[in-house]
Amino acid sequence: MPIKRWLSSLALQSAAKLAPAPSTLQARLQANPYLRFDSIAELQAAAALGIRIDVAQATQDDWLRLPGLSIHQARTLADLIRAGLQLHCLDDLAAALGLSINQVASYGPILQFCFYDEDERSQLCNANSAPAEALHKLPVLSEALVEAIIQERQAQGPFLNLVDFQQRMGLGADAIGQLMHYLRF
Repeated sequence: MPIKRWLSSLALQSAAKLAPAPSTLQARLQANPYLRFDSIAELQAAAALGIRIDVAQATQDDWLRLPGLSIHQARTLADLIRAGLQLHCLDDLAAALGLSINQVASYGPILQFCFYDEDERSQLCNANSAPAEALHKLPVLSEALVEAIIQERQAQGPFLNLVDFQQRMGLGADAIGQLMHYLRF
């Protein structure tokens, strides 16, 4: 009898790991909104909670949230998107990764395929590589701030993300709230 009870409890524990309780996952997501999903079941539970990844604006970190995606694959997708490639559906994602549609189909519930016109996309600048002329075109950057950005990235290296940019440039919440719509890293 004890072996049957042990096997039964082991089966229950395994089932709990495969399909995380939404409240447990929700608590983990509240603690870490950029949580990397450990399994497809966890990804599906997150999608049921309303978590989505906007494919058109996904960063390398966004792609790495998907279970089974390698750093190389995530970097490739982020680079392609930054270069202007728009992924329209799961078939495009599979082709970009050199995988079959069956291999990426499980990501479907969390991916959101949004489309942006060229005007919206052209306003995005990479704070680490954009020349001064491109930064000057952004409506929220003063000439002094553009010069400070270029000096900072030359002196201290690339900005890691929006938070790093805010801290290194000494910007307040209002300024970063406007800039976040125009800068990429």
